[in-house]
Amino acid sequence: MNNSKGEREQERKRLIDSLISNGYLSKPEVIDSMLKVPRHRFVPESKKYSAYVDMPLTIGYGQTISAPHMVAMMTEHLDVKPHHKILEVGAGSGYQAAVLAEILDEGKIYTVERIPELAKNAEENLRGCGYSKVHIAIGEGTKGYAEESPYDRIIVTAGAPRVPKALLDQLNDNGKLLIPVGGRMLQELMLIEKYEKGFKEKKLGGCVFVPLIGKDGW
Repeated sequence: MNNSKGEREQERKRLIDSLISNGYLSKPEVIDSMLKVPRHRFVPESKKYSAYVDMPLTIGYGQTISAPHMVAMMTEHLDVKPHHKILEVGAGSGYQAAVLAEILDEGKIYTVERIPELAKNAEENLRGCGYSKVHIAIGEGTKGYAEESPYDRIIVTAGAPRVPKALLDQLNDNGKLLIPVGGRMLQELMLIEKYEKGFKEKKLGGCVFVPLIGKDGW
Protein backbone atom coordinates (compact mmCIF):
# COMPACT_ATOMS: atom_id res chain seq x y z
CA MET A 1 0.00 0.00 0.00
CA ASN A 2 1.26 3.49 -0.80
CA ASN A 3 2.29 5.57 2.16
CA SER A 4 1.42 9.16 1.32
CA LYS A 5 -1.72 10.70 2.76
CA GLY A 6 -2.95 11.73 -0.68
CA GLU A 7 -2.53 8.25 -2.13
CA ARG A 8 -4.35 6.65 0.81
CA GLU A 9 -7.21 9.12 0.42
CA GLN A 10 -7.44 8.24 -3.28
CA GLU A 11 -7.57 4.52 -2.46
CA ARG A 12 -10.27 5.18 0.12
CA LYS A 13 -12.31 7.23 -2.36
CA ARG A 14 -12.04 4.48 -4.99
CA LEU A 15 -13.30 1.95 -2.43
CA ILE A 16 -16.25 4.15 -1.44
CA ASP A 17 -17.12 4.84 -5.08
CA SER A 18 -17.15 1.08 -5.68
CA LEU A 19 -19.43 0.50 -2.67
CA ILE A 20 -21.82 3.14 -3.99
CA SER A 21 -21.88 1.72 -7.52
CA ASN A 22 -22.47 -1.80 -6.14
CA GLY A 23 -25.44 -0.65 -4.06
CA TYR A 24 -23.95 -0.97 -0.58
CA LEU A 25 -23.86 2.76 0.13
CA SER A 26 -26.50 5.40 -0.51
CA LYS A 27 -27.05 7.55 2.57
CA PRO A 28 -25.01 10.78 2.39
CA GLU A 29 -24.08 10.73 6.08
CA VAL A 30 -22.72 7.17 5.83
CA ILE A 31 -20.81 7.92 2.63
CA ASP A 32 -19.29 10.96 4.33
CA SER A 33 -18.34 9.01 7.47
CA MET A 34 -16.65 6.22 5.52
CA LEU A 35 -14.74 8.75 3.46
CA LYS A 36 -13.45 10.38 6.64
CA VAL A 37 -12.38 7.30 8.63
CA PRO A 38 -8.81 6.17 7.82
CA ARG A 39 -9.31 2.39 7.72
CA HIS A 40 -5.55 1.83 7.42
CA ARG A 41 -5.22 3.15 10.99
CA PHE A 42 -7.44 0.29 12.24
CA VAL A 43 -5.63 -2.70 10.71
CA PRO A 44 -2.35 -4.38 11.74
CA GLU A 45 0.83 -3.08 10.13
CA SER A 46 1.16 -6.25 8.05
CA LYS A 47 -2.34 -5.73 6.57
CA LYS A 48 -2.14 -2.03 5.70
CA TYR A 49 -1.55 -2.77 2.02
CA SER A 50 -5.05 -4.33 1.95
CA ALA A 51 -6.79 -1.66 4.04
CA TYR A 52 -8.83 -0.37 1.11
CA VAL A 53 -9.63 -3.71 -0.48
CA ASP A 54 -13.22 -4.83 0.12
CA MET A 55 -12.44 -7.82 2.29
CA PRO A 56 -12.30 -8.75 6.00
CA LEU A 57 -8.84 -8.73 7.56
CA THR A 58 -7.48 -10.62 10.57
CA ILE A 59 -6.61 -8.46 13.58
CA GLY A 60 -5.35 -11.19 15.92
CA TYR A 61 -6.90 -13.38 18.64
CA GLY A 62 -9.12 -15.11 16.08
CA GLN A 63 -10.95 -11.87 15.26
CA THR A 64 -11.41 -9.81 12.10
CA ILE A 65 -12.20 -6.31 10.92
CA SER A 66 -15.31 -6.61 8.75
CA ALA A 67 -15.19 -6.04 5.01
CA PRO A 68 -16.03 -2.41 4.11
CA HIS A 69 -19.23 -3.43 2.29
CA MET A 70 -20.52 -5.09 5.48
CA VAL A 71 -19.66 -2.03 7.57
CA ALA A 72 -21.48 0.12 5.00
CA MET A 73 -24.57 -2.12 5.02
CA MET A 74 -24.78 -2.37 8.79
CA THR A 75 -24.28 1.36 9.29
CA GLU A 76 -26.99 2.19 6.77
CA HIS A 77 -29.49 -0.28 8.27
CA LEU A 78 -28.78 0.96 11.81
CA ASP A 79 -30.10 4.39 10.77
CA VAL A 80 -28.08 6.42 13.29
CA LYS A 81 -29.08 9.98 14.18
CA PRO A 82 -26.65 12.60 15.57
CA HIS A 83 -28.12 12.47 19.11
CA HIS A 84 -28.23 8.69 19.52
CA LYS A 85 -26.66 6.65 22.29
CA ILE A 86 -25.23 3.49 20.72
CA LEU A 87 -24.03 0.17 22.12
CA GLU A 88 -21.62 -1.87 20.03
CA VAL A 89 -20.93 -5.48 21.00
CA GLY A 90 -17.47 -6.43 19.77
CA ALA A 91 -15.08 -3.49 19.48
CA GLY A 92 -12.57 -5.38 17.33
CA SER A 93 -10.09 -2.82 16.03
CA GLY A 94 -12.47 0.10 16.60
CA TYR A 95 -13.25 0.74 12.92
CA GLN A 96 -17.03 0.23 13.02
CA ALA A 97 -17.28 2.48 16.08
CA ALA A 98 -15.27 5.16 14.28
CA VAL A 99 -17.63 5.08 11.29
CA LEU A 100 -20.61 5.46 13.63
CA ALA A 101 -18.90 8.22 15.62
CA GLU A 102 -18.54 10.35 12.50
CA ILE A 103 -22.35 10.53 12.25
CA LEU A 104 -22.86 11.61 15.86
CA ASP A 105 -23.05 15.10 17.27
CA GLU A 106 -24.08 15.04 20.94
CA GLY A 107 -24.51 11.25 20.89
CA LYS A 108 -22.13 8.66 22.35
CA ILE A 109 -20.97 5.11 21.65
CA TYR A 110 -20.24 2.42 24.22
CA THR A 111 -18.47 -0.63 22.88
CA VAL A 112 -17.90 -3.88 24.76
CA GLU A 113 -14.96 -6.16 23.96
CA ARG A 114 -14.24 -9.46 25.76
CA ILE A 115 -10.55 -9.67 24.75
CA PRO A 116 -8.52 -7.16 26.82
CA GLU A 117 -5.70 -6.89 24.30
CA LEU A 118 -8.14 -6.00 21.51
CA ALA A 119 -9.93 -3.51 23.75
CA LYS A 120 -6.63 -1.77 24.45
CA ASN A 121 -5.70 -1.76 20.77
CA ALA A 122 -9.12 -0.42 19.76
CA GLU A 123 -8.86 2.36 22.32
CA GLU A 124 -5.40 3.32 21.03
CA ASN A 125 -6.67 3.34 17.44
CA LEU A 126 -9.72 5.44 18.30
CA ARG A 127 -7.87 7.93 20.49
CA GLY A 128 -5.10 8.21 17.92
CA CYS A 129 -7.69 9.27 15.34
CA GLY A 130 -9.47 11.64 17.72
CA TYR A 131 -12.68 9.68 18.36
CA SER A 132 -13.46 10.80 21.91
CA LYS A 133 -17.17 9.92 21.70
CA VAL A 134 -16.38 6.18 21.89
CA HIS A 135 -16.09 4.57 25.33
CA ILE A 136 -14.65 1.04 25.59
CA ALA A 137 -15.48 -1.53 28.28
CA ILE A 138 -14.07 -5.02 28.75
CA GLY A 139 -16.74 -7.65 29.29
CA GLU A 140 -19.01 -10.35 27.93
CA GLY A 141 -20.95 -8.87 25.03
CA THR A 142 -24.04 -11.03 25.47
CA LYS A 143 -24.69 -9.15 28.72
CA GLY A 144 -24.58 -5.81 26.95
CA TYR A 145 -23.57 -2.83 29.06
CA ALA A 146 -26.34 -2.13 31.54
CA GLU A 147 -24.48 0.75 33.20
CA GLU A 148 -25.33 3.14 30.36
CA SER A 149 -28.60 1.61 29.11
CA PRO A 150 -31.04 2.11 27.51
CA TYR A 151 -29.66 2.60 24.01
CA ASP A 152 -31.22 4.01 20.86
CA ARG A 153 -29.22 1.64 18.70
CA ILE A 154 -27.37 -1.63 19.37
CA ILE A 155 -25.04 -3.24 16.83
CA VAL A 156 -23.49 -6.68 17.29
CA THR A 157 -20.42 -7.55 15.22
CA ALA A 158 -20.33 -11.28 16.00
CA GLY A 159 -22.65 -14.16 15.12
CA ALA A 160 -25.01 -15.46 17.81
CA PRO A 161 -27.20 -18.60 17.95
CA ARG A 162 -30.02 -16.43 19.36
CA VAL A 163 -30.67 -12.79 20.26
CA PRO A 164 -29.40 -12.18 23.82
CA LYS A 165 -32.26 -11.10 26.11
CA ALA A 166 -30.03 -8.55 27.83
CA LEU A 167 -29.63 -6.65 24.57
CA LEU A 168 -33.38 -6.54 23.99
CA ASP A 169 -33.87 -5.31 27.56
CA GLN A 170 -31.28 -2.55 27.10
CA LEU A 171 -32.87 -1.24 23.90
CA ASN A 172 -34.99 1.91 24.03
CA ASP A 173 -38.58 1.92 22.78
CA ASN A 174 -38.43 2.72 19.05
CA GLY A 175 -34.82 1.53 19.15
CA LYS A 176 -33.10 -0.74 16.65
CA LEU A 177 -30.86 -3.78 17.17
CA LEU A 178 -28.73 -5.19 14.38
CA ILE A 179 -27.31 -8.68 14.95
CA PRO A 180 -26.11 -11.72 12.92
CA VAL A 181 -28.09 -14.78 14.07
CA GLY A 182 -27.56 -18.41 13.04
CA GLY A 183 -24.81 -21.02 13.12
CA ARG A 184 -21.09 -20.71 13.63
CA MET A 185 -20.33 -20.71 9.90
CA LEU A 186 -23.27 -18.75 8.47
CA GLN A 187 -25.75 -16.28 9.91
CA GLU A 188 -28.69 -14.13 8.88
CA LEU A 189 -28.32 -10.42 9.53
CA MET A 190 -31.36 -9.44 11.58
CA LEU A 191 -32.80 -5.97 12.20
CA ILE A 192 -35.00 -5.88 15.29
CA GLU A 193 -37.12 -2.84 16.15
CA LYS A 194 -38.55 -2.43 19.64
CA TYR A 195 -41.96 -0.95 20.32
CA GLU A 196 -44.15 -0.63 23.42
CA LYS A 197 -46.13 -3.70 22.39
CA GLY A 198 -43.27 -5.89 21.23
CA PHE A 199 -40.65 -6.38 18.56
CA LYS A 200 -40.56 -6.38 14.76
CA GLU A 201 -37.93 -8.46 12.96
CA LYS A 202 -36.57 -8.12 9.45
CA LYS A 203 -34.12 -10.44 7.69
CA LEU A 204 -31.44 -8.60 5.71
CA GLY A 205 -29.51 -11.48 4.14
CA GLY A 206 -26.79 -13.99 4.82
CA CYS A 207 -23.47 -13.05 6.41
CA VAL A 208 -20.45 -14.61 8.13
CA PHE A 209 -19.11 -13.29 11.44
CA VAL A 210 -16.86 -14.67 14.15
CA PRO A 211 -18.84 -16.31 17.01
CA LEU A 212 -20.33 -14.25 19.82
CA ILE A 213 -18.97 -15.82 22.99
CA GLY A 214 -20.93 -15.79 26.23
CA LYS A 215 -24.03 -16.94 28.11
CA ASP A 216 -26.43 -16.31 25.20
CA GLY A 217 -23.73 -16.87 22.58
CA TRP A 218 -21.48 -19.83 21.85
